[in-house]
Amino acid sequence: MTEQLRLMAVHAHPDDESSKGAATMAMYVSRGVDVLVATCTGGERGSVLNPKLQGDPWIEENIHEVRAKEMDAARAILGVKQAWLGFVDSGLPEGDPLPPLPEGCFALQPVEEAAGALVKLIREFRPHVITTYDENGGYPHPDHIMTHKITMLAFDKAGDPDAYPEAGEPWQPLKLYYNQGISLERIKALDAAMNARGLESPYKEWIARWEESDRKPREITTRVPCGDFFEVRDKALIAHATQIDPDGPWFRVPMEIQREVWPTEDYELARSLVDSSIPEADLFEGIQIPVGASKIPNPS
Repeated sequence: MTEQLRLMAVHAHPDDESSKGAATMAMYVSRGVDVLVATCTGGERGSVLNPKLQGDPWIEENIHEVRAKEMDAARAILGVKQAWLGFVDSGLPEGDPLPPLPEGCFALQPVEEAAGALVKLIREFRPHVITTYDENGGYPHPDHIMTHKITMLAFDKAGDPDAYPEAGEPWQPLKLYYNQGISLERIKALDAAMNARGLESPYKEWIARWEESDRKPREITTRVPCGDFFEVRDKALIAHATQIDPDGPWFRVPMEIQREVWPTEDYELARSLVDSSIPEADLFEGIQIPVGASKIPNPS
């Protein structure tokens, strides 16, 4: 009997999978790992952020369909599978005080009910490892925070035969990680490298805002070497054309600097049912697979 390693990445909106952990996923796909992106919402309340496409009435009227096609293009570039959980985008409330969230949106769903859809998908796909956001959502978008909540509950309940009995045969994932790809340490390192080469850094204001805030650094337990797949990551991100300006700050650091200064995508191990040595360089560290199965891929 052989068994293929499986990785599930749980994200809030289409485009999140391409900005958080995309190179990691592409690297694992290249090594024979089965990778599935679970997208909680359709991103239908997202604004058109690419200035080149703003003001297009057809895009604005058909944003759900447009973002679904963008997701399909990004999925193909990364080589992953993808499934929609079917929830409605909550939008990003702005103002003081903040307006109420739209009725029926993802962030207003009862957590135990919403987690059922993810439990079902986990039991169908049977991932060994899951990635998602920390309790702050990576940033405080209500859908990101809700994604964290349902993923944590689903991780704990997917293997419980008494929980969600209608969702299929139990399956217990072994490890869960938080995406921590955007850290102050990484941004400062890239900023310093740009300055040393006489190049304009896109991170000045970002660093200033971060240092003025009370945001605390997260523990990075796992750095996955995946610099060879940064171009694939960027192509997938650009496929989300309504959200990403190809001339924007995401792409101003030359690829050779990125690979030299920070050739990893970084994670925080949040749950583990196996023993592994911290720091790690592999999301599958410590996971044993049956005799005859493919070896755990070496990302180095």
